Amino acid sequence: MPSLLLIDDDKDVLILNRNFFLHEGFEVKVSQNIQNACNILKTYKPDCIVLDVMMPGIDGFTGLPEIQKLSLAPIIFLTGLVQEENKIKGLLLGANDYMIKPYSLKELSARIQVQIRLHQPATSIATTRISYPPFTLDIPAHKFFYNQTEVILSNREYELLYLLVSNANTTMTFEQIGKAMWGIYNESDRRTIMVIASRLRKRIEEYTNDTDIIETVWSQGYIYNPKK
Repeated sequence: MPSLLLIDDDKDVLILNRNFFLHEGFEVKVSQNIQNACNILKTYKPDCIVLDVMMPGIDGFTGLPEIQKLSLAPIIFLTGLVQEENKIKGLLLGANDYMIKPYSLKELSARIQVQIRLHQPATSIATTRISYPPFTLDIPAHKFFYNQTEVILSNREYELLYLLVSNANTTMTFEQIGKAMWGIYNESDRRTIMVIASRLRKRIEEYTNDTDIIETVWSQGYIYNPKK
């Protein structure tokens, strides 16, 4: 049974979402603030966390790092903040998805299932690592290494890199990337993907002078070019 933690100061929203996901077969816990959510996470290990942004006291953007200290579960922002800069901010802070209110519960469910599937531990020894020396992806740990040094990446940067490395030498379009990351693609997601790719390149360049491993395919997307 997949498990959820829903965090929102709106009690009516929590009741509606909780009832829906219970009916869908999820185990669900709810919280109306960050402090209580952190207390819940000391003993509860959800498969996914749905987090509001605009809440009294500690807001979702500020509370995200505290939640991540207690849980490795993917986090989806569910918020009324519609501006693109807020979406980009949320994703770059480390959230795995960003969804705007009002919303479809069926779409939210689909996005949750995508994130749970993406974060399931690898079960095959052969797929626990992907290595193109000097780069290695440790899939269960969600870590990226240059030689033996870990390159610190945000969740979104890691997920984009994993997607490209898993499809090495193949162009991944913006639409393919968006659907893999969020379960659905809107044309407005293109800029968000471009920002994540830019930050990922800068992270890699901090450890190596190789700047063309992730190549832009003009107007289409990106391709990972491992060294031969």
